[in-house]
Amino acid sequence: MSIVHRGLMAAAALAFTATTALAEAPVLRAAVLKYGTVNWELDVIRHNGMDRDAGFELQVQGMAGGPAAKVAFQGGEADVIVSDWLWVARQRAAGKDYVFIPYSKAVGGLLVGKDSDAGALSDLAGKKVAIAGGPLDKSWLILQAYAEEKLGMDLGAQTEQVFGAPPLVFKLGLSGEADAVINFWHFTAKMEASGMRKLVDVSVAAEALGLDPETPLLGYVVKGELLKSNPELVYGLAAASRAAKDKLATDDAEWARLRPKMKAKTDAQFDFLVAGFRAGIPAAGPVDEAAADKMLQLMAARGGGDLVGEATTLPEGVFLSPGS
Repeated sequence: MSIVHRGLMAAAALAFTATTALAEAPVLRAAVLKYGTVNWELDVIRHNGMDRDAGFELQVQGMAGGPAAKVAFQGGEADVIVSDWLWVARQRAAGKDYVFIPYSKAVGGLLVGKDSDAGALSDLAGKKVAIAGGPLDKSWLILQAYAEEKLGMDLGAQTEQVFGAPPLVFKLGLSGEADAVINFWHFTAKMEASGMRKLVDVSVAAEALGLDPETPLLGYVVKGELLKSNPELVYGLAAASRAAKDKLATDDAEWARLRPKMKAKTDAQFDFLVAGFRAGIPAAGPVDEAAADKMLQLMAARGGGDLVGEATTLPEGVFLSPGS
């Protein structure tokens, strides 16, 4: 047999081994918002083979919205979704065994136009505030609690609120049709890149209320039965997520590769998005459950059962330990 033949045989054997290994790897089906920022991390995982390194194959299903993802997850059409841990706490309090793997601690802020003369929340009395996410938006609830406790201001009663989808709130802010806006962090980044300024940072308001701004809000959600039946798969997801975060925290070239997927129209938007994502990377290790419980109690007091259901204190088992 010639050297060329032997080389081809060896290459074929290696390819067969790799293909077999991939075929045997368990598949993890992630249902996420089609254009959500989590897709950046998932793309890094798949592009760099971090899922295969962790012993599984990641499949991503783009969904039209969060409710559709939850339906797919609850109906067994997906193994993992992205949601906030307050929803997981609510589900656990209702008897559903869901588990949260930290993904992001990113929060936005309350922004005003670059020409606004507002210097504090109290200056918004009588003004219009546009809010993404509805009346139970967590940032809005925290800012109301902050205004009440630190300024003696009933922010809800003393302002006019307009609730809408993030793109609408984005437009209302940039056009000046709203005097102030609260939006999801990536829209906030784009608004800051366009010249709007942050009047109050939600993480600063949270800290002033005695909450821990390091508590991750968003995360991957899996079912407890998957954790019990295939813990290697769940911990593999956590490991792949951490590997992707470590890369995105330092690798500018990886961000340059991702840029076409980020819908950044200007260099300033791109820079703000990168900085915002990096600032939202949670620390590795277990979540401080006492801090999370304090946040949950505040949310229960402000949002009631419509937000947290029967979860007035943190149920056991919400967070995957030792974390991502």
